Amino acid sequence: MVAFMALIGLVCGDRVRALAHAYDHLPARPLPPGAVESLTAAVAALVAWRAGLPYVCFAVVGIALAVIDWRTETLPDAIILPAYPVTALALLPTGELGRALAGGAALAAGYGLLWLLRPDAMGFGDVKLAGLIGLVSGALGWPAVVAAAFAGQLLGALYALALLVTGRGTRHTQFPFGPFMLLGALTTLCLAW
Repeated sequence: MVAFMALIGLVCGDRVRALAHAYDHLPARPLPPGAVESLTAAVAALVAWRAGLPYVCFAVVGIALAVIDWRTETLPDAIILPAYPVTALALLPTGELGRALAGGAALAAGYGLLWLLRPDAMGFGDVKLAGLIGLVSGALGWPAVVAAAFAGQLLGALYALALLVTGRGTRHTQFPFGPFMLLGALTTLCLAW
């Protein structure tokens, strides 16, 4: 099954790369050849192995969003919004859809509050992404929702600290936060099961 998910990930990785290039009209960081395909295959296989098939769809969508956000600092509604019902349908067999929906609402509300307090420090795309992360981690339980939120914040803070220490940034340097949120969520998926 893991090998099959890796194959699916390779095929999806090609689509993820094409999707990322659809946003090339925005200023974009370059992508190394084969990196997106390899990353998608590895993450899809790892999530299938550690969390199960219901979470693979989120993993592929998460890679697409992370790549697009890293390259363009944009989290497109055209991907995030349809990912909600698709992820909910994928989670239906887990029997935890109610808790997943509550987790999504809670994490979106928490990030929404942060956005209201400092809209210049966070984009509204991060709020929408938080709801999706809460949805998928909520199916695993409330500790997973907290862990996913904390891991994303911690990884983003460590990156900001690295920018400061290396002199590549200041306290006011903006960077895409979505990839760190998604890495935290994917780490939680793989460790919480």
